Amino acid sequence: MMVTDLISALVLVLSARCASGSYPRAQNVTWKSTNFKTILSWEPKPSPDFSYTVEFSAVGGNKQSSLHCLRSSATVCDLSGSLTELDAYYTAEVLSEPPLGATSDLVEFPYTSAPRFCPYKDTEIGRPNFKLEVSDDKKKTTLYVADPATALYKDGRQLNIRDVFSDQLQYRVTYRKNKSTGKKVYNYKTNIIELLDLDRGVSYCFNVQAYLPDRAADKQLGELSHTQCTKDHNQSIFEVYSVGVIASAIFLILLLIGIIIAVTYICCKRHKNSQGREKEGMPLRDV
Repeated sequence: MMVTDLISALVLVLSARCASGSYPRAQNVTWKSTNFKTILSWEPKPSPDFSYTVEFSAVGGNKQSSLHCLRSSATVCDLSGSLTELDAYYTAEVLSEPPLGATSDLVEFPYTSAPRFCPYKDTEIGRPNFKLEVSDDKKKTTLYVADPATALYKDGRQLNIRDVFSDQLQYRVTYRKNKSTGKKVYNYKTNIIELLDLDRGVSYCFNVQAYLPDRAADKQLGELSHTQCTKDHNQSIFEVYSVGVIASAIFLILLLIGIIIAVTYICCKRHKNSQGREKEGMPLRDV
C-alpha cells in the first residue's frame, strides 16, 4: 500500500512539474508587409500563464529581439524599423515563455519559425493615387502618378517607393473606353504619363498600379488604383443623366407650365369679370 501511494505521489509531482514548464507553441506565423510596413503575426492569444517573445535575424547574422515584443501578450510584432537591410533575407521565431515577471526552469522555450522574408522582394506595394488632366484641344491626356509613401525614414525624411526601388519602379496603366470591356495595358518608367492616341472627346477610364519587373512573377504588380474616367464631351443627355433625373426634370417643367397657365387663366377671368361689373354700373346713354 505504501509503495502504491509513493508511486501516485511521484506521478503527481512529475505531472505538476511538466504542466508548470509547458507552453503552447505559436501557430500560423506569417509576414504581412505593405510599403515596407512589416508585421509578424501568429496565433493563438496567450492565456495569463504564458507570453510571446519575437527573435529575428538576417540569414547568417546574429539573433536580435524586438524591444516591443518581449514577454508580450500580443500576437503581432511590428518589425518595420528593425529590418534595416532591405535586400537581405530574414528569419524570425516566436518563443512561448513565462509572462513578464515570472520564472521557469526551462532552458529552451518552445518556438515556431516564420518563413524567410525579404523586404525588397516580398513587401506588397499599395495602390497609388493619380490625377487626370485633358488638354484644352482634347488631343492629350496626362496622368500624374504619386509614388506611395513607405514606412521607412532616412535622415528624418519619409521615403516613398521611388526612393527605394529607383529605376526598377515602373507603372502599369490599364485603360478602356467608358462602358467598354476592351482594354489596353502599357508600362511606363515615369510618374508623368502622356497618352496621345486616344479618340478626341471620348470618355476613357484608367487604373494604375506599381510594376517591378525584376521580382518574381507573383510579386511584380502592386495594388490596383481606384478607377478614374475623363469626361465624354459627346455624351447625349441620356448618358449624362439617369432616367429618373430626366423624368423629374420633365415633371417639374410641366408642373411649372401648368401653374403659369392656371395663373394666367385666373387673372384673365378676374379681369373679364371686373370689366363686366364696370359695364353694369354705367348709366344707359340716351339714343
